[in-house]
Amino acid sequence: MQSASSGGTATTGAWYKALNGYHWWVLIVASFGWMFDTMNQRIFVLSRGPAMRDLLPAAMSGADITRYSGIATAVFMLGWAAGGLFFGIMGDRWGRAKTMMLTILVYSIFTGLSALSQNQWDFMAYRFLTGLGVGGEFAAGVTLVAEVMPEVARAHALGSLQALSAIGNIIGSAISFVVLPLGWRWMFLVGVLPALPVIIIFGKVKEPEGWQKIHDSIAAGGDKKQLGSLKDLWTHPRWRKNTIIGLLLAVAGVIGLWGIGFWSPELIREALKDQPLARQNWYVSMGTMLQDVGAFVGISAFTIVTAKVGRRPAFVMSFLLGMASVVMTFGLMHKASEVLWMVPMMGFCTLLVFGGYSIYFPELYPTRLRSSGVGFCYNVGRVIAAAGPYTLGSLTVFFGKEGFTEPFRAAAIALSSIYILGVIAMLFAPETAGQPLPED
Repeated sequence: MQSASSGGTATTGAWYKALNGYHWWVLIVASFGWMFDTMNQRIFVLSRGPAMRDLLPAAMSGADITRYSGIATAVFMLGWAAGGLFFGIMGDRWGRAKTMMLTILVYSIFTGLSALSQNQWDFMAYRFLTGLGVGGEFAAGVTLVAEVMPEVARAHALGSLQALSAIGNIIGSAISFVVLPLGWRWMFLVGVLPALPVIIIFGKVKEPEGWQKIHDSIAAGGDKKQLGSLKDLWTHPRWRKNTIIGLLLAVAGVIGLWGIGFWSPELIREALKDQPLARQNWYVSMGTMLQDVGAFVGISAFTIVTAKVGRRPAFVMSFLLGMASVVMTFGLMHKASEVLWMVPMMGFCTLLVFGGYSIYFPELYPTRLRSSGVGFCYNVGRVIAAAGPYTLGSLTVFFGKEGFTEPFRAAAIALSSIYILGVIAMLFAPETAGQPLPED
């Protein structure tokens, strides 16, 4: 097997010409791990409404179902945050490759077990446990790719990994066309499938040479610094500033997506409430699939834009477009024909910023803290961001009591102001474009 070195000869022309066979293997494995991760996320988004209607008492109102769906999403995101923190640290201490494989097993198994839920509480428990693996996979996979790729190809490879995550969402939406009519439990059973390839590929991905060198040095007592030290994220001035900025960026984008953008199924059903249920379901599946196509294009666009203008301008543009798309879609979409262009437009704009996370977060930390830092920013930020879907549900109830005829839409538009937080954070963020990964 070829070396997992992140080094490489400078290559002119297309970035992918700098990759050798092993680089491609790592990129493919990490991309598939994240793709199946997002497939599981989409399965949950499409199934949570039908699941709550089935698991809650029949007397519950539509607003109550929305509120409990928000609570289930918040619990899922809290598990995501806990997994991001724990497995982020394990990625630095135990290894990126081994941690990534374990997280895939965790999210696959507990997604399947969600199909056995008997009430809203055990459903939420399974979602929390699924979130552990979902949160941990991103930090391990992104860090692995960042450290293995040649420097000239790093940002493009990470952008491609994140863009391919949208394919996982598309697969989840496509599955819903066939499986969702059979019942929401069958949707979750499909989520077991990603665990099967792990047995085959486990052990064929090696740890990055840079991490292995530092790990061996610390283990031998030649280096007094710690791997995966959360204390160092907060006591070292540079890493503390970067952690605060990364956390704020994640909170803004994740609330925008999970607190608003990923509620497109509920928005579509409300817009088509006078249509037969079968027609609503078709547009939900088609709309979310088109939303994911827009996401793929948006994430890819961020990679192209940031290569030309840098990280900071690309992030600011993404946050502003995300806010504008939410206001437009939730404010104006009322017809079936509008679903087919407004929802993918919102997918493009709300996922733009996620292309930046995979590129920017690894550039904020040294090797010994990289997985922990990425996991903390992207996933622990979800502890705060978990308030997003809960707030959306609570605001829906509030606006309903205040006499709003469309309280769900009003709640989403009000919550979209969270994107301003991301814009403010970028005013203090370092520009990392064109620079090597940092070291202590």
